[in-house]
Amino acid sequence: MSALERRESRILPDLLDWFESPFAILRGGAQTMRVEDYIDGDDHIVRAELPGIDPDKDVEITVSGGMLRIHAERHQENKEPHRSEFTYGSFTRSFTLPTGIETDDIKASYDQGILTVRVPMPKAAKTEDKRITIAK
Repeated sequence: MSALERRESRILPDLLDWFESPFAILRGGAQTMRVEDYIDGDDHIVRAELPGIDPDKDVEITVSGGMLRIHAERHQENKEPHRSEFTYGSFTRSFTLPTGIETDDIKASYDQGILTVRVPMPKAAKTEDKRITIAK
């Protein structure tokens, strides 16, 4: 009696990859990065999960037209053919920023595979409740 042989089908994993990022095909095959964004005190925080990259060489963070853009690339070097579920290639995410931010105050750091971008929120103009009278 022969032992059962396990065969891997590439159809199902490819289909599951497409469901994880359904619009990647519309963006030219670019993959998405997983992010968290939230307000922490006076800062808008964007955290991106980017393990296995060199932040100095492989990440570009830009601000233009009220948008924060994070672009990263993960390169693959195969010495011999093998199956891999790691995601390689280009990753880009954009976030709308509130008006009035100081772009010089935006800070970024990278620690243990997590890119953190800290955007100071603009100081709100002080407003007081006031009733305006109508002149006759």
